Parts: sequence; C-alpha cells; structure tokens
Amino acid sequence: MASAVMKKTLNSIKNPLILRGLSSQTLRFSAVATASNHESEGASSSFTFNEKNSDKDDSIHVKGPSSNPRRETTSVTMPMSFMTGSIVGKRFYKQASTREADDGNGWTVMLDYRTLKTPSKRPLKLPTLSLAKAVAAEWEYQQTDGIRPFTMPLMKLACTALERVPLTRMKIIEYLMKKFHQDLVFCRAPGDSDLTIGVLERQVEKIDPLLQWVESQFGFKPIVYSCFFGGKQEDGLVNAIENLLKKTDDCELAAIDAIASAAHSLTIAIGIFRGKLQIEEAIELIRLEEDLQVDKWGLVEGGHDVDIADLKVQISSAAAFLGLSRRY
Repeated sequence: MASAVMKKTLNSIKNPLILRGLSSQTLRFSAVATASNHESEGASSSFTFNEKNSDKDDSIHVKGPSSNPRRETTSVTMPMSFMTGSIVGKRFYKQASTREADDGNGWTVMLDYRTLKTPSKRPLKLPTLSLAKAVAAEWEYQQTDGIRPFTMPLMKLACTALERVPLTRMKIIEYLMKKFHQDLVFCRAPGDSDLTIGVLERQVEKIDPLLQWVESQFGFKPIVYSCFFGGKQEDGLVNAIENLLKKTDDCELAAIDAIASAAHSLTIAIGIFRGKLQIEEAIELIRLEEDLQVDKWGLVEGGHDVDIADLKVQISSAAAFLGLSRRY
C-alpha cells in the first residue's frame, strides 16, 4: 500500500534522474495538494502528537478554542503511536494542502485549516514546495476508516530531518562511519567452492564498477574482504567519506542514513546521493546474493516477496525525499 501511495504522491521535478526507478510515467499530485492560503481568525490551529498516556489512549483529541487570544484557536492532538506504525483513529480532516511558511522561508502542510506539526509541536516546515506537496498528498490519500502511518514514509523522513538530525548529527555520522568498514559492497564470497563461485562472479560483475567509481571520486581504492567480521578501509577513504557526510544538510543526511540502514551499505547510499546509482540498480546490488539463492531454491511467499516490497519502499521513499528536498 505504501508503494502505491508513493507513486501517487510524487510529481515530476526538474532533473529527476534520481527518481527514474519509481515509475515510467510522469506522476502528478492530486489537485487537493496544491498550495493554498487557508486562514482563520487569530493564529493558525495545529496538528500535534500526544505523548501523555500513549500506552492507554490511541484516540484523536480535538481541543476547542482557547480563551487566550495569543494562543492557537484549536488543535488536533495525535497519540505517539502514530510514529510506531499503528492505525491511529479515523481521518479527521477533509483536505490536505500546502502553504508558504509565515516567515517566507519554506512550506508547511495544512490539514483543513490546521498547520501540521512535528512530534515536538513545531511547525512541519519543509524546504521546497515539491516536498510539501508530496507530504500533503500522503495525508490526502489516507482512508476514512483510519490514518495509516506506515503508508507515509516521506512524513516520517521529514520529521527525522527536522527533529532528530539537528540534535544527533555527529552521532549519526559516527555510527555510519563505524559501520562503513563492514559495508555490504566490500564483502566478497569466497571462490573456493561450487556453492559460492557463482556469487563471487556476480559480485565482481555488478559491484566492481561501483568500487571503481568510489576510487575515482575519493582517490582511494576500497579494500574487499571475505571475512565475516569485515576489514578496515584506508584512513584516507574513511576521512573523505566522513567529510562528505559533514557537508550534507539535514534532509540529505536523513536520506543517506535511511538508505544506508535499509541497504546495509553507506557506499550504496552515497552512490544514490551522488547520482551514480538509480533506485533499481541499488536494489539489485542490495539483493544480489539473496536473489541468486531465490533463483536456485525458489521464492518463499510471504517472506521473500514481502522483504522485496519493503526494501523498495524504503529505498524509493528515501531517494524521493532526497530529490524533492533539493532546491534546484
């Protein structure tokens, strides 16, 4: 379902090479996700999350007008289970739209006349209109019987970029670099048996071009290994990758972190970030060994097919978020 919503939410953007793997057609937003200037008397009302008693109460709470004119007139409070993937209440709004931020720096999402907010109750201010429309479309395509957060990957990434990344930027980079030495593309199957020789040949064919690109970009040749516990890359390559991560903005780092987590490979994430890899190419590299096993032994329904669908959503949504957040 999330994959279907992703296709509905994405619109064509300038130089959309990074999104080529999502669809062969030009994808357009719903007309209801266009920019509008819904205004009400006093301050705008808001959509927020409720952290209190989240384990006991999953209902949606609507707060009435405040007697204080300086405070928001109304608000809609969501339980924190929104962030865990649970279905949270029924759809409480008629229309999702976008609007330019009050300070003119960015765009916000409106649910009817309410401003969408992050879990910490700050306005969800997005860097581009394209990204704001995509997030609004995710809300627009929610069904009336319940809001399904697991069909809203762009919303989740937006909250991560706005709230988690600014506070934990260095920890995210440190964790990515810690896992860099065990990167998926550096690990090679041993070629000393009939069971693994086919995997090794496929790795050389498909992964070596990416490693050659890394060498051309950063000046150091990656070291491949067959040890289960990984190896150690040259300090020069490690420093070059770390410097690249430090220069990213919050949206870029959130997308790279999400791709690296799903792919078990920071190298593949950087390949998508730099435009070397398209989505389908990245997924092929990630699943290279498992797909060979499926070809040989068969696909397990309810297992392999679900894993493939989930991986496609994770990689596609992060790549789409990366492209839509960029100001061209």
